[in-house]
Amino acid sequence: MNKPLILISNDDSIFSKGIKTLAKLMSALGEVVVVAPDTHQSGMGHAITLDRPLRVNKVPDFLPDVEAYTCSGTPADCVKFGKHYVLKGRKIDLVVSGINHGSNSAIAVIYSGTMSAAIEAALEGIPAIGFSLCDFGADCDFSHTYELVQKIASKVLTEGLPHGIALNVNFPAKQEEPIKGIKICRQTDALFRESFEERKDPYGRSYYWMDGFLQNEDKGGNTDEDALAENYASIVPAKFDLTDYKALEVLKSWDL
Repeated sequence: MNKPLILISNDDSIFSKGIKTLAKLMSALGEVVVVAPDTHQSGMGHAITLDRPLRVNKVPDFLPDVEAYTCSGTPADCVKFGKHYVLKGRKIDLVVSGINHGSNSAIAVIYSGTMSAAIEAALEGIPAIGFSLCDFGADCDFSHTYELVQKIASKVLTEGLPHGIALNVNFPAKQEEPIKGIKICRQTDALFRESFEERKDPYGRSYYWMDGFLQNEDKGGNTDEDALAENYASIVPAKFDLTDYKALEVLKSWDL
């Protein structure tokens, strides 16, 4: 009865290895409830579903003592549904999202469904963390992150977070040497540069596949990309308030 209540979601779907790993780790810290998409939702950002009904199904035997549901909506939908319907009336102590298959450092945080689930919780005043691993493999190895995932989640459960803040936590892919530690850092000022490959379907009609690369010219130091490159886990405090307060003062001087 006194265990912390932890809600889990992600964007890789409830069938991913990462969310089951995260649920196992969080089960050691509290009561776990999972509400996650029934299909892959990477890159959905903070989209919500307004043009069709949500379909939700309970998942039997997800993990022992873990209540789990699939949802046809986005990661943000899942957190909304989990809070306002599944856990209606109960205080949620922590929302965790992930563990994502692939990095959500730098500009990826804007597009990430994983981080949008965490930020949705922050909007509701709930401490939240998004966990990601710099490995896109469906069967990637998360074992080197276990201790740090629990350490970070335990710290947030104990200390809380400032209102409206979600932690964006990224881990380097598993290497021969262990992770060196954790660095609290800022988001890298970088851009994703897209390219579009034209292909043809069997009827000869064109379609396009987007690819690209992260263009990182940030030399200011103490970034999440710097930490990951040095085999550290990175933690960036993220917020949903997009106001640029320095620019706000400049714009106040405009003659409008």
